[in-house]
Amino acid sequence: MKLGVFTVLFSDKSFDDMLDYVSSKGLEAVELGTGGYPGDAHCKVDELLNDEQKLSEFKQKVESRGLMISALSCHGNPLHPQKKIAEPADEILEKTIILAEKLGVPVVNTFSGCPGDHEGALYPNWPVTPWPHDFQEVLKWQWEEKLIPYWKEKNDFAEKHGVKIGLELHGGFSVHTPATMLKLREACGPAIGANLDPSHMWWQGIDPVESIKILGRENAIHHFHAKDTIIDQANMNRNGLTDMTDYSQMRDRAWYFRSVGFGHDTKTWADIVSTLRLMNYDYVVSIEHEDGLMSVDEGFTKAVENLKPVMVKESMGDMWWA
Repeated sequence: MKLGVFTVLFSDKSFDDMLDYVSSKGLEAVELGTGGYPGDAHCKVDELLNDEQKLSEFKQKVESRGLMISALSCHGNPLHPQKKIAEPADEILEKTIILAEKLGVPVVNTFSGCPGDHEGALYPNWPVTPWPHDFQEVLKWQWEEKLIPYWKEKNDFAEKHGVKIGLELHGGFSVHTPATMLKLREACGPAIGANLDPSHMWWQGIDPVESIKILGRENAIHHFHAKDTIIDQANMNRNGLTDMTDYSQMRDRAWYFRSVGFGHDTKTWADIVSTLRLMNYDYVVSIEHEDGLMSVDEGFTKAVENLKPVMVKESMGDMWWA
């Protein structure tokens, strides 16, 4: 397994400076944003697709630091009911898949998106309760008319280009749990899998270790994010899991993101990494920093320091004792 980082936290650095900094921390991989919510500070898709020389230089810069690109990420909502939002998200997803093929990057990360509740809707509708039955009707329409047709097409497009799509399980989007992930994968194809982030499991009340087992048995983990979450039980009692308090109001939130090791202890993270290996995931653990209590440098550095001791670098060969 390799330790990497989702480089959007270094968007203020040039591409070269970012690579130098990441390499200096002893990391082995970078995950690059190509547009959408993550932005494209370090990876300009159109420039690279239209200039073979720039593409070659881009690859060389990464490889010369002993790094690899674990994934290209363009998180957005390609199923947003407003075309002015959905169409750019769809366009950057397809371009990113094509670029991934050219770069030899096996995974493109994004969100599943969330449609509205009918053709004339203006905003996404995220049903989270089965009753009243209106919500079930909305959910059925979304999956049958929007999600499955769209992602079936994207599964086939990704397979054509030899790329996998990692959907981040995230509240507010249609795919947000292991069950919804596997439902979409079964309907659309094996190129669709998870970019699994344990931080989003914790706040939904899902044990990340068990989510790894559920998805891992189906070979449905394409990429993995390393981010922690803390639950403030007093605020949880008041606001519940689907807390709408602004992220900046941390004292009043039911939960908020932390750097690795500041929400859960080393044993928990050792269990997460070990279970990934148990389920035959032998790829990159990509650090994501969204900790409102620490600077980028401190939060990232502490995440690296906490993850390095629990990473499984060498897989076991024959069991000589058995």
